[in-house]
Amino acid sequence: MTDTTKFNNRFMIAGVQMPVPLGKSNVGLMQAEVARTMSLFPGVEMIVFSELCAHGPLFADMAEDPGADEAAFQELASRFGIWLVPGSFFVRRDNEIYNQAIVIAPDGKIVGRYDKLFPFRPFEAGVAGGADFLVFDVPQVGRFGLSICYDIWFPEVMRTLSSMGVEVLLHPVLTGTTDRDAELAIVRATAAMFQCYVVDVNGLEAGGVGLSLVADPAGRVAYQAGQTKEAFPIVLDLGLVRQARASGANGLGQVLKSWRDRRVSFDVYKDGTATDYLAGLGPLQPMARRQFS
Repeated sequence: MTDTTKFNNRFMIAGVQMPVPLGKSNVGLMQAEVARTMSLFPGVEMIVFSELCAHGPLFADMAEDPGADEAAFQELASRFGIWLVPGSFFVRRDNEIYNQAIVIAPDGKIVGRYDKLFPFRPFEAGVAGGADFLVFDVPQVGRFGLSICYDIWFPEVMRTLSSMGVEVLLHPVLTGTTDRDAELAIVRATAAMFQCYVVDVNGLEAGGVGLSLVADPAGRVAYQAGQTKEAFPIVLDLGLVRQARASGANGLGQVLKSWRDRRVSFDVYKDGTATDYLAGLGPLQPMARRQFS
């Protein structure tokens, strides 16, 4: 077990909620937002952008050379000495398209790549789901993990990440649909159930309806953005995470330890197991247009 007694519990992170246009690269504007954020808030140690912020939600606008974009973001992280999560972007690999995010360390090195596990099907038809989790340590601070948008609707994702020791979930999203309220409720519930911080960063225009949210380990709203462009720095206190996991948020439920000490086995999670009910729901496909006579 990692000894966290000598860790710096407080860590300043900034989400950038900004417009995402259609049909053109957003990389230059993202670079400008990093420079502006660091000028205004020089204590920021990590910046997180929204899902598909760099090139938007259309396959037609995919970067021809994603490596060049990565290099630009790596230079940016190195120049300002910050951790950088530049949202996500579509990449083509092995004849499939993935929605991929990267994490860049303050020295400019990429410490991890993550493919969205659960594309928003049937609407994100053509996007392949990933199969691996991304966890990384910020030295002398704590353990962070990454999920993208629809991933958070599946509690098994955070169950896995929290079992790997993740204390802060970074959650870039692109949500411009009527289920944003439900998603925000899930953000708070995830924070409470897994006794962690959730940093949920949405975009604007083609990138979403904003309302980015940071929830604390008790599920409380630490910060809620509006529906305008903004960079929102906030100090996370990872001591709250460790206290909640050791003795319960507000001295109440110790849910991670209760999960660890469970007696029940959940057969539904075994590979190849599908209940008759789930099998009977039919194929995953868009709702058909109603025909009127």
